Amino acid sequence: MRRIIHVDMDAFYASVEQRDDPSLRGRPVAVGGRPESRGVVAASSYEARKFGVHSAMSMARAVRQCPGLAIVPPDFRRYRAASQQVFAIFRSVTPLVEPLSLDEAYLDVTENLWGRDVRHARGQTAEAAHPG
Repeated sequence: MRRIIHVDMDAFYASVEQRDDPSLRGRPVAVGGRPESRGVVAASSYEARKFGVHSAMSMARAVRQCPGLAIVPPDFRRYRAASQQVFAIFRSVTPLVEPLSLDEAYLDVTENLWGRDVRHARGQTAEAAHPG
């Protein structure tokens, strides 16, 4: 039986923004267009989600729901660079990586570069399945 992992890096763009700008950490953040120009939320931080802000929402509505929302224009060059770093980690586990987007992929870990038989690793974290 094959073991396929689906990875979807939730809040990826907002997380990159918070990683790169310490002033955004712990604050509600939305990546996307300006509210006055019919902008849309491309990604929101977990702090913004507490106010109901989510992807594909109009930025004007997001600001109404979360008055302290920090709006950041997208920087796909940085997201692509961060994605490449993460995908390099995926490929250190298995060469069988099927990217779906910058923040989503399928990994076939049935035969992996750890040399670990994951058929019986049900319910374990990566650290537990491969210590050290």
